[in-house]
Amino acid sequence: MKSSVYRHIGRKKHSVDAAFWQRCYVNGDAFWDHGAPSPGLVDFLKKNRRAHGKTLVPGCGFGHDCLELARHGFRVTGLDISSRAVAEAGKLARTNGLRVTYRRGNFLKLEARYRGRFDWLFEHTCFCAIDPAQRDQYVLAAATALKRGGYLLGVFYNIQPKSGPPFGATREELLERFRPHFRLVSATVPRSYPNRKGKELLMLWRKH
Repeated sequence: MKSSVYRHIGRKKHSVDAAFWQRCYVNGDAFWDHGAPSPGLVDFLKKNRRAHGKTLVPGCGFGHDCLELARHGFRVTGLDISSRAVAEAGKLARTNGLRVTYRRGNFLKLEARYRGRFDWLFEHTCFCAIDPAQRDQYVLAAATALKRGGYLLGVFYNIQPKSGPPFGATREELLERFRPHFRLVSATVPRSYPNRKGKELLMLWRKH
């Protein structure tokens, strides 16, 4: 299944709309899913045990990151554009006995009920999944979802493929895009899955 998706995303012309992601989940082509939370998130939570609050996870997929946040006491809302992803994430949360709110929705068209509600936003494989032309829209949605002084913790792909998704980004681009709305607190190369080792940036931002 994986090879067919990679052939598709390698083309210069591709569709990364809601139907594309729904097909990926329905067909079992969620090649980015490792069945576990981001190692960078796991390590961050171990080192920052006092962190807490309402948290939004856009592009949550099957919700592994949501579950890890919930295990550490965060009140988590997972948002995904795919109804299949949301349904499967809900089943996984119930299996693990964890309380997570999952909603289907387009993060780039943020609903009013999500505006200014969250203390934290965790980013992992959502920013790299959208068309790069929509990245400023993503940053604005993140700033809108967070309370003043809220935090955005992101695991970003530090790769530059010729096509995507995933669409990579450089540290310089991330700084340029996020600084109008956020102050950078820290930036490190996190522990990653083997196939992503050295290809990710863990950045903690605080909303102005």
